[in-house]
Amino acid sequence: MQETGNGEDGVPQVNESKALELVKWITTKAIQGVRPLTSAEDLAQEYLIDQSYSSNAARADSLINWETMKNFTSGFITGLGGLLTLPVAVPAALGASWILQARMAGAIARICGHDLSEDRVRTLVLLSLAGDSGKEVVKRAGITVANKLTQKAFEKIPGKVLIEINKRVGFRLLTKAGEKGVVNLIKIIPVAGGLVGGAFDAVTCRAVGYAAKAMFLPPEEVTA
Repeated sequence: MQETGNGEDGVPQVNESKALELVKWITTKAIQGVRPLTSAEDLAQEYLIDQSYSSNAARADSLINWETMKNFTSGFITGLGGLLTLPVAVPAALGASWILQARMAGAIARICGHDLSEDRVRTLVLLSLAGDSGKEVVKRAGITVANKLTQKAFEKIPGKVLIEINKRVGFRLLTKAGEKGVVNLIKIIPVAGGLVGGAFDAVTCRAVGYAAKAMFLPPEEVTA
């Protein structure tokens, strides 16, 4: 079904199938891995086998720091983007950032003992890409969450509602893609523009990581 104009939450409406295709593409690439990135499972195992960390929260913090550095490095993102074919018309580098961030969120979920094959876990991984707006996305899908978005809060949500949430995340990402165009204009400026764009990506990546921590870690272990 084609939808045009703005929806009730101010998110420009696009073809629903494209929104769902986008989020399915992101989760598949993030969880299974795409060259040169390993899978979210393998990334999580790198941290789980390292006994130098005092807790899973410490593992998640270290993971977020490393992945944020990748997002700041525009060359890495551009190189990864060059390997991708996106299902929607957005910059390949932006798609690469989404994959990197979703992979990080998936790894955090796995570090915390969650099953990445579960639809509810994958939806929470997608919601982490919305950052602080995740709760609003869920609300617009007809679900009331008392405090924070957590895996436990999603246990009884039916599959059709998960699909609706996924779709709304897709709409929001496409909206952000349009807003990112303003940042891309800055990148035209040599050196300084690249630093501004990299900083923007890094801030977004860190926000996604902290959102994933809040979703998947027990409340008493969240230290961010």
